[in-house]
Amino acid sequence: MQQKTLSNYINGEWQTPSSDVYQDVVNPATGDVIARVPMSSPQEIDQAARVAATTEDSWRRVPPTERIQYLFKLKNLLEEHIDDLSRMITDENGKTLAEAKGEMRRAIENVEVACGTPTLMQGTISEDIAPGIDESMIRQPVGVAAIIAPFNFPGMIPFWFLPYAVATGNTVIVKPSERCPVTMHMAAELLEAAGFPPGVINIVNGGADCVNAILDHPAIQAVSFVGSTPVARHIYARASANGKRVQAQGGAKNPVVILPDADLAMTTRIVADSAFGNAGQRCLAASLAITVGEARELFTEAITEAAKQRVVGYGLDENVTMGPVITPQSKARIESLIQVALDEGAKATLDGRNTTISHYERGNFLRPTILQDVRPGSTAACTEIFGPVLGMMHVDTVDEAIALVNSGEYGNMACLFTSSGSAARKFRYEAQAGNIGINIGVAAPMAFFPFSGWKASFFGTLHGQSHHAIEFFTQTKVVIERWPKDWSRRF
Repeated sequence: MQQKTLSNYINGEWQTPSSDVYQDVVNPATGDVIARVPMSSPQEIDQAARVAATTEDSWRRVPPTERIQYLFKLKNLLEEHIDDLSRMITDENGKTLAEAKGEMRRAIENVEVACGTPTLMQGTISEDIAPGIDESMIRQPVGVAAIIAPFNFPGMIPFWFLPYAVATGNTVIVKPSERCPVTMHMAAELLEAAGFPPGVINIVNGGADCVNAILDHPAIQAVSFVGSTPVARHIYARASANGKRVQAQGGAKNPVVILPDADLAMTTRIVADSAFGNAGQRCLAASLAITVGEARELFTEAITEAAKQRVVGYGLDENVTMGPVITPQSKARIESLIQVALDEGAKATLDGRNTTISHYERGNFLRPTILQDVRPGSTAACTEIFGPVLGMMHVDTVDEAIALVNSGEYGNMACLFTSSGSAARKFRYEAQAGNIGINIGVAAPMAFFPFSGWKASFFGTLHGQSHHAIEFFTQTKVVIERWPKDWSRRF
């Protein structure tokens, strides 16, 4: 693959940043450098913020029915280029081509839902709240919105936010992950081709300095983030202290509960996909399997066998079902956490460490790992490993399982596998997580539902996607009017 040097996209122009510091973008399967990304300075954030603030005054005056016409064009362009975008996701992120196409399909779904913004952002009105007086509530854009994107879904996650932000009349600054910036660079070319006016959407590449510049800049009113919980806490605290509205999605430690009456074959297949899809690098990955009663032996044997069948390799190669993790440092971290789990008393039914794939010896590969008898409160039970590692815990009753689910720090997702309607309702009602799956392994909401998250998995009030995104990117204004021919004697 030809190496390319990325630029920033500000005010409708591709610009070389003032900083001469660049970072390599490395294919995690091959070890090849596929691009160089600039580590922009806060100066570029300031430039983009000023441009976006200036542009927002004219963009908000464009009727929403006209604003969404750009999204219709963008939707078609994303469809036309989905194969190219998906291959780039595989090359810079490592996931399989099928997973990458699924990611881009979710991105497109959000563009489609945002096309309904003229209806979704409608206000309300009440006539004659008093004689001759009407009261209404309207929604107006908040101004300039910034999106700080993670590496694990470089194509999808920016589109949890971007379509809704621009459709509601805001201007946007996107800071892609410096590990996987090329997909957003390609998407920006399609945004440009869709005809968005200069300054409406801006892309600034960089690292922590750019993030902090976003959090501090007075022209930026809203910040959307997805990443680890420690960074989410930092972003929420610093941006909120500066008066910004924030939605910060953090990490997770997602449990799946398997009851004895679950369909074993279906459950095994779904949990394996959930735990080892994207090499476990997603905030909705199943990382703890809690078996109840007699489910223990049968499910443990079945999931171990299913994990052994995962074909690990370069995601563009035919028949590969699991790619590498993102960096050598991530691989080392995951392997060290596996060792910590073993030192704490867990047993490795399957140990995926020290994996080398023929022809891809420089890749960051692990095979699936299954840790048996993970103890509550242990490192393996509480730490987001963010790799293809499934911890196993065992209890006697569904009440004990729910108690384990609710004892965790995180609350992103929890799933139950059962054929019992009453057990499913109990779990749905009592489990403390924002996304609940019943016989579903990855409880990922469709674009017309908000992506929920509780506890240390989310900081803020309004989530990404759907009507939550519409509310986040708009602020309400209440208007009380009186236009009398004669003033009422009551006033």
